[in-house]
Amino acid sequence: MVILAGDIGGTKCNLALYREKSGQLEPFLERRFESKQYAGFHVIVTEFLQLAASQCSPDRIAVAGFGVAGPVVENRVKVTNLPWVLDGEALAEKTGLRRVVLLNDFAATANSLDHLSAEDFCVLNKGEVAPGGAMALIGAGTGLGQVNLFWDGAKYRVAGAEAGHADFSPHDEEQLDLLRFILKKGLPPSAETILSGHGILLVHEFLDPAAHHPIFDVPGADPAPEISRCGLDGSCPVCVETLDFWTKIYGSETGNLALRGLATGGVYVAGGIAPKILPKMADGRFLRAFRDKSKMEDLLGRVPLSIVLNEKAPLIGAGYQALDESRSLARAG
Repeated sequence: MVILAGDIGGTKCNLALYREKSGQLEPFLERRFESKQYAGFHVIVTEFLQLAASQCSPDRIAVAGFGVAGPVVENRVKVTNLPWVLDGEALAEKTGLRRVVLLNDFAATANSLDHLSAEDFCVLNKGEVAPGGAMALIGAGTGLGQVNLFWDGAKYRVAGAEAGHADFSPHDEEQLDLLRFILKKGLPPSAETILSGHGILLVHEFLDPAAHHPIFDVPGADPAPEISRCGLDGSCPVCVETLDFWTKIYGSETGNLALRGLATGGVYVAGGIAPKILPKMADGRFLRAFRDKSKMEDLLGRVPLSIVLNEKAPLIGAGYQALDESRSLARAG
C-alpha cells in the first residue's frame, strides 16, 4: 500500500510517499516546497506527483493525508498565514487522487507521538506518567499550535484547538509592559503574536528599539534565526535577553495548556523553534516558568515534559492518519 502525506504550513510544504509494511510506514520519496512561491496547494501536489511518476502513479496511492496549519471543519480548511482554501474532495478531483484527508497540522504531530523513537525527544522533566491521563502538545514556529489528547479506553484521540489565537496572559510587570507594547502597535494581543518567529523580533524590539542587526533591513528576511544565534552564543546582550524573556513566556504558556487539560499523561513541545534553541529550552528557565503556577506547582512538577526533535513529526502523523483512513475504507468496502 502507498500513502501520500503532507505537512502544509505558511513557510513550507513537505510531501512524502510512504510504503506500508507490517503496519509501519517507510518513506521512499520526500520533497520540500516553499509555500509562498505557489498559487495553491494543488499546484504543489501536481508537481510532486509528476516528480514521483517514475516510482509511483497516482492511482497506486490509497489515501493522501495532509496536516494543515488551520482549523479543519468537514475536510475543509482556510490555511493560516496563506491565501489558500483547501477542500479534500476538490483537491482529490484536481490532482487525480482517490481520497484526501485533511487534518490540523498539530493534530498530525500528535498522531506521530506513538511512532517516534526515544531519540526523537529531549526530556526536560521525567515526571510521573498517569496511565490514561490526558496529554497536550504545543509548538511555536510560523504560528503557535496547541492540541489536547484524551484516552478513550483503547487509544489517544486528538481534540483540535486554535488556542494559539487566545489572548496572551502576562505573568509579571515586564510581560504586562510587553502587552501594552503590542496593543500600541495595533497587533492582536494573542499568545501567537509573541510565541512565533515574528514574536522573537517583536520581543527584541520591545526590550531595546535601538538595537539593530543588518538582517533587519533585508526585505522579506526572517530575523529570528539571527537573533536566536546571537542569543545562544552571547554575542549580543539584547539577543540574550530576548531569548531568556521569550523562553520564559513560552514555558508559562505551556504550563497554562497543561493545567487547562490536566495533562497528567505528559506535555510535548513541538514546532520549528524549540529544537533550534535547544540549549536555551533545556537550561531550566522554560521548566521553571512551566511550573510557576502557585498552588499547582507540585502538580506540574510531576507532569512529564519533552521536546519533539523530529521535524518530520507532522508529516509522519499525517501519513498514519491516511493509513487509518485506508483501513477504514477497506473494512467498509
